[in-house]
Amino acid sequence: MRTIYVLLMTLASLFVTAPAIAQIGAFGGAEPNIAAKLQAESNAPAPGRPLTIAFVMTPKPGWHGYWENPGDAGIGMTVKWTLPEGVTAGPLRHPVPETLMISGLMNYVYEGPYAILVTLNIPVTMKTGDRLPIRARGEWLACTREVCVPGGGDLALDLTVGNGSVSAGSRASFDQYRARLPRPLGSPARFEVKDGQFRLAIPYPATAAISDAYFFPLKEGALNFASPQKVTRVGDMLILETKAAGAAKGAIGGVLRTAAHMGLAIEASPGAVPSTPSGAAGNGASAILLALGGALLGGILLNIMPCVFPILSLKALSLAKAGGDPGAARREAVAYAAGVILACLVLGATLLALRASGAVVGWAFQLQDPRVILVLLLLVTGIAFNLGGLFELRAIDAGGALAGKGGLQGSFWTGALVAFVATPCTGPFMGAALGAALVLPTAVALAIFAGLGLGLALPFLAIAFIPAIRARMPRPGPWMKRFQRILSIPMFLTALALAWLLGQQLGPGGMTIGLAAAMAFALLLWWLGARQGVGRSGLWPVALATVLILAGGIASLPHAEEARAAKAEGSAIPFDEVRLAQLRGQGKPVFLYFTADWCLTCKVNEAGAIDRVEVADAFTKAGVVTMEGDWTNSDPAIGRFLEAQGRSGVPLYLFYPAGKPAQTLPQVLTPATLTALVS
Repeated sequence: MRTIYVLLMTLASLFVTAPAIAQIGAFGGAEPNIAAKLQAESNAPAPGRPLTIAFVMTPKPGWHGYWENPGDAGIGMTVKWTLPEGVTAGPLRHPVPETLMISGLMNYVYEGPYAILVTLNIPVTMKTGDRLPIRARGEWLACTREVCVPGGGDLALDLTVGNGSVSAGSRASFDQYRARLPRPLGSPARFEVKDGQFRLAIPYPATAAISDAYFFPLKEGALNFASPQKVTRVGDMLILETKAAGAAKGAIGGVLRTAAHMGLAIEASPGAVPSTPSGAAGNGASAILLALGGALLGGILLNIMPCVFPILSLKALSLAKAGGDPGAARREAVAYAAGVILACLVLGATLLALRASGAVVGWAFQLQDPRVILVLLLLVTGIAFNLGGLFELRAIDAGGALAGKGGLQGSFWTGALVAFVATPCTGPFMGAALGAALVLPTAVALAIFAGLGLGLALPFLAIAFIPAIRARMPRPGPWMKRFQRILSIPMFLTALALAWLLGQQLGPGGMTIGLAAAMAFALLLWWLGARQGVGRSGLWPVALATVLILAGGIASLPHAEEARAAKAEGSAIPFDEVRLAQLRGQGKPVFLYFTADWCLTCKVNEAGAIDRVEVADAFTKAGVVTMEGDWTNSDPAIGRFLEAQGRSGVPLYLFYPAGKPAQTLPQVLTPATLTALVS
């Protein structure tokens, strides 16, 4: 099929203009459809050390080249080498490809500039000053959506053996090339073919971000390239399902795309693949209905969380003061529900838009911003003091009117306030439902967020629309004021939790600023309450002063980088090769580990060994400096260091005793393994 397609497309190229035909001999003078050049990372490679070279390919606009497995059509690049005696070339290392569907055929291609890397092994017998001529004849296929033209050419590099130095410009270029190579996952995957479906289980931590997931198989015969791929997250596992192409035998290799131009190299063996639970993120109607049900139930249970229950209770008890007007109660409940649902939709739409732009965020994403936490801290502090009786704010207190335009407006904004304040809390059933929303179509995802809002508003709707429930509401009395004071306690606890969160993000300085702003805000509310006690108002001065407190607090918050640097003191410091050399030169023992959010083995080792208290205590007593290399986003400096250690992926654990060479530790760690290093 692939050969016939390429033959037809090549014949079609005979009818295009002459410059395209000349591409068959790209070295014949005409402008090539894919320009190629050979580039060495070092112009003076050192004896006995590997040298990386790159085939830098630049397609003309509208043209594309092919991955090593081109898919349903096309031909990958091949190279014939002519190398000095003793020099050997490794396999071609391709960057993560793109998908291109043409006439129902799936192509694995590169539509923009790309680089294919090769490692040359320079023999230790070569001497400084020896000439190192590198010759390669490359052949590839260049295509548009209409025609394909064979291309190729003779490429040459003339190098001289030296000290292996790398210029800054060359290093920057090769860092960019390596950043697009797939990184080894490190954990084995499993696949099965059942009922005409190819199912692949890939270990992948539930907390690790992924977008636009797609599996590129290295060989044909296992799965149908053109069939859609459905990806489901089940705990610490990604389950990929698509139409099988036949009975696959033996291991299957490939690349899992985790984001644009980023991916993981995986190796899958035949084995059992977990079934996809009906409530997980899928495309079936039952999965969508269960996700909606989970969001609805999660919203209902969210009402008992400490940041929501006090406000809901006061809105419910206000019905007891409404004079028994059923129509007013229903209008109030609908306005409240509209505020809750609209706020959840706005939060959900913002979350989806941020993820579509490439941001790695989840529910309560706004709590990743210390400025939002400070705003929430002051808001919750105000609600707590309002419930405590320090001042009166009729939009949320037990005396809010249910009748008239003002009552409807008050209920709507109270609903919006409840949804916003509820974001620090996560109720049962919410995790699976909101996780599904992040991978379902946008319309369905927004329906799930609306379901969450409906669940949050449902108790108040039930009180308003079911007379039997409203009839059982307690009668007004002095007890309501006492109950309101009691309800201030969970709100104060929520404020403390937000202050603690500021401390976690920005250190003690951030927490101090948050508490100082809350204290200044409380003094303002005390002044407002005193004026209200003598029948006077002061909302506008308080509002202006609150804006000034917020502006001053936000401007005074420490930068996240400063906070992380302060937090790193006494704990793991970020990997830096220069810093590592300095620490070793000072005679300090160093424990260096490389990890990634998508590496399940790494996370197990961190939770079960590296982050254990007994390990931290042992390292502290022995003066061991812990250094962490996070390869989640393909840091090129880490990539170079791993290559120098003879590794292509994570995890990697190294211990540098004072004044001694590094010890490479096993890939599965225990607390005893680490404490034994310093015992």
